[in-house]
Amino acid sequence: MAELVFFSGTMDCGKSTLALQMDHNHAARGRQGIIFTRHDRAGAATISSRLGLRADAVEVGDDFEFQAYVVHLLSAGGRVDYLICDEAQFFSAGQIDQLARIVDELGIDVFTFGITTDFRTKLFPGSQRLIELADRVEVLQVEALCWCGARATHNARTVGGVMVVEGAQVVVGDVAVNEDEIGYEVLCRRHHRRRLTAATARAAVLSPDVLPFEG
Repeated sequence: MAELVFFSGTMDCGKSTLALQMDHNHAARGRQGIIFTRHDRAGAATISSRLGLRADAVEVGDDFEFQAYVVHLLSAGGRVDYLICDEAQFFSAGQIDQLARIVDELGIDVFTFGITTDFRTKLFPGSQRLIELADRVEVLQVEALCWCGARATHNARTVGGVMVVEGAQVVVGDVAVNEDEIGYEVLCRRHHRRRLTAATARAAVLSPDVLPFEG
């Protein structure tokens, strides 16, 4: 039976690495698949891992129709055994519905990878629909760590190392950026709630308490 599977986790926990590894494993067994992505940090039509791995992919735009794309390939005599969908949190709810129909009506496995919540701890529409429809939701076991060493559970957006909680839901960035750039950092819930990033925590440590002076 074909499945719709959602592999979820925070940023920096190896989702794209697993997506590329899964594609390699299936291809090594003679299966033929297609890789899709959206807003990858390396640019359009590319899936990339922070370990340095990358591969060509089909870029998913706002109007992209998964079912029409796959049916066209099959009608032309092509073969499709599985789909790899990275950055699936950026897909629309309607596109996730299309992926579910591909599984149910065409018998093709669909493996999706993405984060569940944005920097405001709100569900992405694509992730929410995957949680609602997926046959399985797998939380990745490679744990990203907060700067304090605890398990990271939340994604924070930063500007100059300072956490921000307002702005557009989708702004492409990475966890490795210059201090004046928009970036992302994974935090434990405690420090996300306190808006305490590695940079602000370091600044607090470096700032000595001022002792009161009495003359």
